[in-house]
Amino acid sequence: MNVGFVGLGNVGGKLAGTLLRNGIALKVMDLDPARVAEFVGRGAGTAATPYALADWADAVITCLPSPAASAAVVEGQDGILGAMGPGKFWLEMSTTDADEVKRLGARVMDRGGKAADVPVSGGVHRAATGNISVYAGCDRETFEAILPILTVVGRQVLHTGPLGSASILKVMTNYLATANLLTLCEALVTMKAAGMDMATTYEAIRISSGNSFVHETESQLILSGSRDVNFTMDLVQKDIGLFQKIAEAHGVPLEISPLMIRIFTDAQARYGQKAQSDRVIERLEEATGLSILAPGFPTELVDEEPEGRGHEVRPPR
Repeated sequence: MNVGFVGLGNVGGKLAGTLLRNGIALKVMDLDPARVAEFVGRGAGTAATPYALADWADAVITCLPSPAASAAVVEGQDGILGAMGPGKFWLEMSTTDADEVKRLGARVMDRGGKAADVPVSGGVHRAATGNISVYAGCDRETFEAILPILTVVGRQVLHTGPLGSASILKVMTNYLATANLLTLCEALVTMKAAGMDMATTYEAIRISSGNSFVHETESQLILSGSRDVNFTMDLVQKDIGLFQKIAEAHGVPLEISPLMIRIFTDAQARYGQKAQSDRVIERLEEATGLSILAPGFPTELVDEEPEGRGHEVRPPR
């Protein structure tokens, strides 16, 4: 299967790299010519327009920062929509609005193509090794057709239901990760104020019922002072805002979600719209005069699990 990949950012570049490393015939596009050139130097092709990319590819993957960016690639001038037809697939790997992916997917399917939302979860470091998890929202026939590609990109692949369902679940997981980050920030600063050693505090959390994926990854970057998780505050706001939108649409009166949005709005005002998300702890450092650092923690995350071919995971029935 020939694959076209649009969007070589922090996550997309790693996912496209996994495809290329595993021998998938690949052409790429990005607004940054240097990113495209780097892939071409590694053996990928490129195309002049999204239409030309889709005309060559069997499947086009988009991994972009906003619903508007995806819409421009799909239905804009020289977009992929014009090349969609029987035997063609559009795979939306962006974290995006479920209603928008269904709207664009319907346009693809009206032309005879197939569409799926296939966001990933697990962090940039696992995207780099093909060990990330993949959600897939589409009909079962489409899922089985694209599964060989998805099991290259990720380790665990979950068919979530119809088109749009994967995007809803992905937004939920990012909401949970953000809530966990904020509670970890409060826990670390409070323990520092109480005189606890930060490395010991990290281990106490790690071996406890309070442990989590976010703790084992982002807490390390906080403590090292790096605070560079390759995920920026504007993306956090997009994701938790989408989760809030889902709750409001279904009449769920959330209490924690609006507070999280306010906290990150304040953090963006302090540190910049695109500041690294882990810098949110600096609000509490400034308020207390404490420095939440400890020696011996890494400044970047590296996935040490060996790369392996992925597989479908099924929910209990």
